[in-house]
Amino acid sequence: MLTPRSGLTRRVLAALDASPRRIPVLVGGCGSGRTTLLQQLHDRIGRTSTQYIDVERTATTPERFLRAIVTRSPFPFSDTSPVGVRAAFDATLALFARARAAGGEPATFLLDEFLELRTFESFPGLRRVLHELVDGLSASGNRLVLTSRYVARTLRLLRDRSAQFEIIHMPPLTAEDALDMLGRAPAPGDVQEVEDLARTIQALADGRPAYVHALADELTAMREHGGGDPISALASLLAPGGRLATLCGFCYELRLHRARGYGALKAILDILSDEEGLTLTEVSQRLQRTPGSTKDYLSWLEDVDLVTARQKRYRFTDPLLRVWVRLHCHASAPTEDDVAREVHRYALPRLPQREPALAMAAAGAASEEDKKAWGIIEID
Repeated sequence: MLTPRSGLTRRVLAALDASPRRIPVLVGGCGSGRTTLLQQLHDRIGRTSTQYIDVERTATTPERFLRAIVTRSPFPFSDTSPVGVRAAFDATLALFARARAAGGEPATFLLDEFLELRTFESFPGLRRVLHELVDGLSASGNRLVLTSRYVARTLRLLRDRSAQFEIIHMPPLTAEDALDMLGRAPAPGDVQEVEDLARTIQALADGRPAYVHALADELTAMREHGGGDPISALASLLAPGGRLATLCGFCYELRLHRARGYGALKAILDILSDEEGLTLTEVSQRLQRTPGSTKDYLSWLEDVDLVTARQKRYRFTDPLLRVWVRLHCHASAPTEDDVAREVHRYALPRLPQREPALAMAAAGAASEEDKKAWGIIEID
């Protein structure tokens, strides 16, 4: 389990209990801990008073979505077999609005990836599903928590909507959070060394819980085989078949398939993997397309949070995803030397001040066999 972020949990609960009632909307990228927080809320509020709904897995047709909710719901609801897509969607909104827990208390619904209900817009009569959903939830007398991995789309949808919706950006894990996670597998050495290790892991993972979790688990496995360090653990995770290579590949494809212009977007990500901080003009020149079409492509990448523009310069939103693109978006799989080189290039600028010498000392102390096994390379 990820370390509970009690301050974040308290903020969500305060929004649910506020008068007038607010609807927390948790937004953050892949691996930011949204689903974990919902599961913690599910347990804390009580399973007879709350229902967790994985919208991404159940938003198939309006009728089947309603059936999936009702089948697992702790709340009684009478209108379970409406005829037609419009009637089924209306019945779903009525369920969110009128269902009650035991004793007539308000029900709590936790809608994970609520934007996936956009799937229903392909059915006749449901062209404005998300806007109708927002209006329906605003009028509901129940308590609701929403999540989405698509930050830009969520902000655009709710920009001019009811003030009831409280946008909460998932914060990165702190070094203290990483230290708590490492407590499951204590590292050798004194307290200061363990704290330095936690800071290093937090920096390499960019504070994303899923990445911190993967690094902590990989270090545990490496210690069982004679030891390791965070950089070699990251190299192992990003190698072909590695846990982070798989996770980054999933996030890359998922977001691209939710955007327009699939092929051109991959080309732009390849360009930005070589050099970040490019302007629109510089990207269009490398892409060999007009600035107008390139601007559209970049806006589509921003729409699914793959790139971020700061001062009109574009870069990856997730820095580890950039490393994955540099390694894996080629005609052949990366070699061990490729992985080690890119991981060191990514890691060294991010290490805490006292860590470069420490990391190099650890690398120097490793045996030649260990270096070969984990892809550690010497840095002159």
